[in-house]
Amino acid sequence: MSFVDQLKVISQYLIPQHGISIAAGKLAESRTPWIKNTFISKFAKAYNIDMSIAVEPELARYACFNDFFTRAIRPETRPIDADDNSFCSPVDGAMSQFGAIEQGRIIQAKNHHYSALEILGGDEERAKKYENGQFCTIYLAPKDYHRIHMPCKGKLTAMSHIPGKLFSVNPLTANNVPNLFARNERVVAYFDTDFGELALVSVGATIVGSVETVWAGTVTPPTQKSVRTWEYTGEESITLAKGEEMGRFKLGSTVVLLMENANWQWAEGIKNGGDLMLGEKLVTRQN
Repeated sequence: MSFVDQLKVISQYLIPQHGISIAAGKLAESRTPWIKNTFISKFAKAYNIDMSIAVEPELARYACFNDFFTRAIRPETRPIDADDNSFCSPVDGAMSQFGAIEQGRIIQAKNHHYSALEILGGDEERAKKYENGQFCTIYLAPKDYHRIHMPCKGKLTAMSHIPGKLFSVNPLTANNVPNLFARNERVVAYFDTDFGELALVSVGATIVGSVETVWAGTVTPPTQKSVRTWEYTGEESITLAKGEEMGRFKLGSTVVLLMENANWQWAEGIKNGGDLMLGEKLVTRQN
């Protein structure tokens, strides 16, 4: 690792992560025309954002930067895999890691692992379900579409907000900060599916101070000092279809999927570092 990269990693331990994220969040919510238009236009140019796929292609029509960042895209640009025996990608992004969960251990990067128990906030009963399951970690870059959709049909059973740090989740940090995804603030949604239980983990990051779900709205901020868990039963236990939106990030981050069932075949072409598109087939259940 170069000296410059070392500084980038070390500095993240020193900065006021939550303070910076709160300030960035307030700026991103500004509706002052010259502020929001300047930030939106510069961001779109810097990251070469393809607005042709957006429901609203005109930058100036977004009320604030966050509305632009979480913009909707035209459904026909992201066809959802129609195989009822498979999971599709829940987001646009890059595959960071994927494969088997071996005795509860999950690969973060070369020489870095964390446990299902850690990323699920110490919930031993739920973590046991994934001890020998499958996982994948998908990184969302600033240029990507930032809404999260269901990888399969699922019935919501619970959600946990787990407080933590707000390190960057880019590849450099993932390769050099131990237990990154189990250290950062995150929201875990649990779903009953035809394939067993699914845990969908939305991991926060530097200046990603807000995670939302379609059933609860903004889950964080504000952050808390201890884990909060909500159980959903009866009418609260909504069912979402494969490909249906379930949440969103305000500024980019990472999604981790934990699958209870180990009998999966990863789709041809899936590889670490490879690009993914929402709706693309990820894995197929083996009989």
